[in-house]
Amino acid sequence: MLKSMTGYGKATCQLGPDKYLVEIRSVNGKSADITLKTQLIPRDREVEVRKYIADQLSRGNIDLFITVERTEGAATKQINRETLLAYYKQLEEAVEGTDLACCEPDVKLGSLLRLPDVLETRNTELTPDDWEKLYDTIRQAVAGLDDFRRREGESLHRDVLAQVGKIESYIPEVERYERERVSAIRERIEARARELALQMDGNRLEQEMIFWLEKLDVNEEKVRLRQHCRYFRETVENEPLPGRKLGFIAQEMGREINTLGSKANHAEIQKWVVRMKDELEKIKEQTLNIL
Repeated sequence: MLKSMTGYGKATCQLGPDKYLVEIRSVNGKSADITLKTQLIPRDREVEVRKYIADQLSRGNIDLFITVERTEGAATKQINRETLLAYYKQLEEAVEGTDLACCEPDVKLGSLLRLPDVLETRNTELTPDDWEKLYDTIRQAVAGLDDFRRREGESLHRDVLAQVGKIESYIPEVERYERERVSAIRERIEARARELALQMDGNRLEQEMIFWLEKLDVNEEKVRLRQHCRYFRETVENEPLPGRKLGFIAQEMGREINTLGSKANHAEIQKWVVRMKDELEKIKEQTLNIL
């Protein structure tokens, strides 16, 4: 079953008074380009996290976010007692013997709390147990993203095979006009000969016809295009991560369709070739997003 490279997953956990939200998203990419948009993962664990994500998700431009939601009422800052007392001592010495010495204690305290480094952000360093819980939450988010990719892949599976089926169905439409094209070429050669007042014997006319029919023959292109379509289907159904290979097969399909168009020499055939190209472009866009 196909998987998309686009997806989103999230999971949460409670560590003490705080709620940790892990989010991970991915879009298509040629390799596993992983960005950890958080400073909450310990430095010595980053390689392990990156390897786990790459092993599970294979390819894509992947961003991991971790945010902390503070529980209401939980203190996010704490007073640095030594700094506060040092400021207080300096303040007492500075105002001693002045009218400011009679200031109310709460006024002094309010002023001191606004001074630099008196209030410190509460330490959010994770303990080993906290990290294991958070790492498990990361795994849950990655699993959610993988499940999202699988569901998107089911839709891609239906779409690309439907488009390949349309291309296959257009080949008989091209064949409908091949006999008509032979007659049109004969008429064009005869008309040109009459216009130039040339006398052409039957053998020479047949030689010219054979020359043009060999030059414009599209049987090989039709056979190869059918083979590529069949190979595309087999790859979709049988390979676990076929994205890159499907892109290469689509390129080969494009070569045959382009050659078919260059040899068409018939307005109706050209119309069907354009329809093939339209379906092929849709296939190419979708294979870029197939894992």
